[in-house]
Amino acid sequence: MARILIIDDDTNLRRVMRKVLERAGHTVYEAENGLRGIEVVERELPDLVVTDLLMPEKEGIETIVELRERFPSIGIIAVSGAGGVGDRGPLIDAELFGADAALPKPFSIDDFLGAIDSVLQEG
Repeated sequence: MARILIIDDDTNLRRVMRKVLERAGHTVYEAENGLRGIEVVERELPDLVVTDLLMPEKEGIETIVELRERFPSIGIIAVSGAGGVGDRGPLIDAELFGADAALPKPFSIDDFLGAIDSVLQEG
């Protein structure tokens, strides 16, 4: 299966996403912000990155732009609860800046795994 990095400052959500992905057979890495996430990408070269948009130190759009410039073959999924329920503005921005898919928080396990599978198949 795939090697996937989760970048999110929400420890509990990272833990849940990790468990879901590991149960699906993936190898999972974690980072709490974009700066740490880029370090993990440099070291581990994952197949896919799932990144939150609003984080301290280096937010998601900046992270997506850097990933696209330096690691163009890595799949990227943006996740965010920014803007409230129904506001996809930040997620649309993420796709414009290079995310392959975007999921509004909260999302279902089925939607999450569906996005993972879709982006991995495209890659």
